[in-house]
Amino acid sequence: MGKRARRREVLIVISGLLAAAAAVLSAASGATDQSSHVPTLYVVMLSSIFAVSFGGPFTELVFKLAAKNDSEINQEESDPSPLRGGLWIGLLERAAIVSTLWAGWPEGIAIVLAVKGLGRFSELKDHRAAEQFILGTFSSSLVAAGSYGLGLLLL
Repeated sequence: MGKRARRREVLIVISGLLAAAAAVLSAASGATDQSSHVPTLYVVMLSSIFAVSFGGPFTELVFKLAAKNDSEINQEESDPSPLRGGLWIGLLERAAIVSTLWAGWPEGIAIVLAVKGLGRFSELKDHRAAEQFILGTFSSSLVAAGSYGLGLLLL
């Protein structure tokens, strides 16, 4: 089994755990009638899994589309990213955003993004890192908010 396949398996397991945590948060903040939680619980879990799982590939697609030409795309694939740990940070960011939305606390998005910005502040002096940070944050947040919106449509 290759390194990429192992990484995917780890991400799937973590996605499931985070979706379960989001479901618990949603159930704790919901109505008192337990029978109404069953469909909501599944929708919350599905939208959370979608946010966490789809956000990474979507963000990478945005990075590739933002590249100026094919030679820059090839160079970026061989060069290490200026921002280390972006995959894991993005995964946690999307889980936190979709969780705060399902918990009925949209103000939590501001806290998530502020913590992320403060954590990366010293690295953002590099133009390439700043561009990657902005594109990654916007695309990742868009997927998380969109998956919440899709979940609302399912309810």
